[in-house]
Amino acid sequence: MANVDYTLADLCITAAAEAWRGDGEILASGIGIVPRLAAGLAWRTHSPDLMMTDSESVLVSEPVPVGPRDGYEPKVEGWMPFRRVFDILWSGRRHAMTSPTQLDRRGNINISFIGDPKRPKVQLLGARGIPGNTINHACSFFVPSHTQRTFVERVDMASGVGFDDSRWDKGTRRDWMDLRLVVSNLAVMDFKGPNNRLRILSTHPGVSVQQVQEQTAFDLCVAENVGETPTPSAEQTAILNELDPHGQRAATVKA
Repeated sequence: MANVDYTLADLCITAAAEAWRGDGEILASGIGIVPRLAAGLAWRTHSPDLMMTDSESVLVSEPVPVGPRDGYEPKVEGWMPFRRVFDILWSGRRHAMTSPTQLDRRGNINISFIGDPKRPKVQLLGARGIPGNTINHACSFFVPSHTQRTFVERVDMASGVGFDDSRWDKGTRRDWMDLRLVVSNLAVMDFKGPNNRLRILSTHPGVSVQQVQEQTAFDLCVAENVGETPTPSAEQTAILNELDPHGQRAATVKA
């Protein structure tokens, strides 16, 4: 196989695109450049039935390139105002990928604030729509900088809910929850470890399991067949260059 020039961002995007494999005709929402490009790459390669808006108020028939459009016009298929997105969200026909500020071993995520809730060190976005996302439809996550400040023992606020028993009323069913994939600049993970704990599926080229663990504030599970994250193909990098003609993705992932 010929060598393919790719960036760490390209690697993360191609790994993140796998989150939507097999999803069929659902709304794919990638929030941020890497998740958005990942959804677009999934549509262009293995999941052509995905629906997407790409931050428009309409459904588009192909992914919209990021950055200045230089004359490109989105190819509109139908009207999709925000109220209709909620109808799709509540029915479970959506799979969103977002970037949490904090994430713990059981899948709770925080995008609200850092520190004491009475006097937070940092005020972030607030919970926004994350609570509804995590209890209504599939969710995946992208973390551009894998450190102990992001992968924490306990999130300062559970903006999005995970599998932590202490945060749920006793007996509450959670078998419908679908926290799918976590992609960071170091590894690909899921929540299929014992008791739905975060588990390493693969590490990126040149990264060891030990290095991933050292950058995580809790003990990670490791899949039996953990391997190396597949590198992008020539076709995938060519598609990414089309979807990101100005190269904005390169600055979004910390090496």
